[in-house]
Amino acid sequence: MAKDSSFDIVSQVDMQEMSNAVNQTEKEISQRYDFRGSIASIELEDKAIKIAAEDDYKLNAIIDILRARMAKRGLSLRSLELGKIEDAAKGSVRQMLTIKQGISKENAKKIIAAIKATKLKVNTQMQGEQVRVSGAKKDDLQAVIQTLKSGDFGIDLQFINMR
Repeated sequence: MAKDSSFDIVSQVDMQEMSNAVNQTEKEISQRYDFRGSIASIELEDKAIKIAAEDDYKLNAIIDILRARMAKRGLSLRSLELGKIEDAAKGSVRQMLTIKQGISKENAKKIIAAIKATKLKVNTQMQGEQVRVSGAKKDDLQAVIQTLKSGDFGIDLQFINMR
């Protein structure tokens, strides 16, 4: 009997690349003419990015710069969840951007339902913040990957540990 093949479905963000994107954004803010002499900052925390600016316009400009840097570095824009804009000291505003990592139970259930809808002979199971798919045929597993790539689950999916 042939051994089952498997792979894991995860949603991860390369934090080194995210750090580089934030640093590039910070550098561009310090060099741009429209930010000269104004309060504007971006800071990477553990699993969030804190942005502060004088007004909503500059705050949105910083977010646009960050998104452009993330796209250049191959990071998914879906991995950012925008928090609400809050008032800060001296009339400035701030916003927290949460970096989404891992697959929530709701999304895992959607992914498993999409896999079951294909009627392929594969087994799925939730393992913490990832989903493991196993089956006897590698062709079935690759069909599952193609199905998931074409679907929209609101998060960026990666397929790792193909065995």
